[in-house]
Amino acid sequence: MIRAYRPADRDAVHDICIRTADAGQDASGSYADPGILPQIFAHPYAYLEPDLAFVVDDGGTAVGYVLGTADTATFARRFRDEWLPLVAERYPAPEAEPADRGPTPDEVMAHLLHRPERMVLPDLAAYPAHLHIDLLPAYQRAGHGRALIDTFVVALRERGVPGLHLGMVTANEPARRFYDRLGFHVIDVPDPGPLTYLGLHP
Repeated sequence: MIRAYRPADRDAVHDICIRTADAGQDASGSYADPGILPQIFAHPYAYLEPDLAFVVDDGGTAVGYVLGTADTATFARRFRDEWLPLVAERYPAPEAEPADRGPTPDEVMAHLLHRPERMVLPDLAAYPAHLHIDLLPAYQRAGHGRALIDTFVVALRERGVPGLHLGMVTANEPARRFYDRLGFHVIDVPDPGPLTYLGLHP
């Protein structure tokens, strides 16, 4: 069933985030400290906007979630002012990269953590809300993802939010097919890098 997030779900959400961060698969082996992932993509949402946090509950345990914000610009400011001070000591901003190598995966994530303003793009202004959704592999392709998105969209509609966006790794073709079925459309963003931005009007 879908229910509201509870503080007791924190550890499960932490685990789900890491186990699905590599295009839906386990990312724990790709980072020296994979715990940085939920500090960027999961916990700040539950902390700052708990009313927009929902989980799939299987026997009392969260096995999937949707987390997000109704206003990305406000969220980015609060992330810097209220969330980043809680985690910056453990995950400091990366120093300049040595000239003989590129950034490590952990350094890439630390850079994202310390630049919440990256979330605010002018081309997404008509879609002020955004979300992150993840389900453990055993619970994918069973209708839970659609139920989570529907629940999130209803919550946005009740708040009068005009648009919702998300950024997905372009190479994640199964995720793209999922969002296409739900009615999301491509939002043209200059230089999107490895991401495709999708939008929906609730």
